[in-house]
Amino acid sequence: MMMSCRNIELGGTSVLDLMPCGCSCSSSPTSRRILFGNRSKTIGRRSYGAGNMVFLRRDSGSCRAIPAKPKESSLVNGLGEDKTVMINLRQEPRKPISLENLFEVVADDLQSLNDNLLSIVGAENPVLTSAAEQIFSAGGKRMRPGLVFLVSQATADLAGLKELTVEHRRLAEIIEMIHTASLIHDDVLDESDMRRGKETVHELFGTRVAVLAGDFMFAQASWYLANLENLEVIKLISQVIKDFASGEIKQASSLFDFDVKLDDYLLKSYYKTASLVAASTKGAAIFSRVESEVAEQMYQFGKNLGLSFQVVDDILDFTQSSEQLGKPAANDLAKGNITAPVIFALENEPRLREIIESEFCEPGSLEEAIEMVRSGGGIKRAQELAKEKAELALKNLDCLPRSGFRSALEDMVMFNLERID
Repeated sequence: MMMSCRNIELGGTSVLDLMPCGCSCSSSPTSRRILFGNRSKTIGRRSYGAGNMVFLRRDSGSCRAIPAKPKESSLVNGLGEDKTVMINLRQEPRKPISLENLFEVVADDLQSLNDNLLSIVGAENPVLTSAAEQIFSAGGKRMRPGLVFLVSQATADLAGLKELTVEHRRLAEIIEMIHTASLIHDDVLDESDMRRGKETVHELFGTRVAVLAGDFMFAQASWYLANLENLEVIKLISQVIKDFASGEIKQASSLFDFDVKLDDYLLKSYYKTASLVAASTKGAAIFSRVESEVAEQMYQFGKNLGLSFQVVDDILDFTQSSEQLGKPAANDLAKGNITAPVIFALENEPRLREIIESEFCEPGSLEEAIEMVRSGGGIKRAQELAKEKAELALKNLDCLPRSGFRSALEDMVMFNLERID
């Protein structure tokens, strides 16, 4: 894989001064029409970032987006002092973003993907087919293939393509198969009984079938990947499967380690979550045949969005109930997996170190640790980290022309943050 694809930025400063849309600028503020399939909606002002984002347009069609100028912030090896978080979801009321509305512009593409998933898994083995049906029917968000379709459409516009290619569509299916295979294996490793409110594959069919089902789906996805006959994309996606294993090993080797650093956590999160998202978005751009600089920005977008999603998931592990999560609450902490909220809380709660070191052997110690994470500033600082990565993701979209598809990608970033609002 090219070195640029492995550039993992674990820290840095993001100041959202200007969000250009890829065209020449103008200065006459009016609202503009954003096409959504056969429909359109007027967008004149949006509340991304710390200020309202105002779209400017002349009759020539040029535009740019300028937010209110925020105070500069810093981030050195994590979250610095006096950091101003520039994305503020509470600044003014806005209608919550739903995934259904967000993916409306690629709804037909996602429906075709849903129809094809079971057929491309194959029907050679009824047990494996039943295992695949179990997890495919568990109500997944299809976020990753949705991102593939959105980036495909946004970059196709940039490259002048009239419609998505067969490669775009196959890539979305491959990504969902790889993601599903990783979930099956994750549930085995975590000994999880529930996934999205349903029994897991290994709970229904046993560990042996679950492991084989995951292996089979990885293999099937790899076969379809090879048939795309694009060496750059093959290397890109193959690295993801390696990253999954690296992430699991890194996590297993640091259980109950209260000295784990934020950079280690972010690297593990990249391996386990962001690597696949980044490869998905860059692969989509490659099949649109855009310039390499644009493809790299799509990689960075996927990486930053993936990291932000992981941090938000780790926050929700402490703020939502088991019913809301579809799995036991605080499950990661109970098993010794130290996540961002815990890392930040450890800085202010010496007692938390003792409890983690004891591996929660005392009755009530897990509940005490959870309360310390909530009261010790861990949640708040993790929220700031998620917002910082979201800012970077929005900035990565600067290279795309303004369209309904780019707006949907921006909405995806904000949808993630709204989960912790």
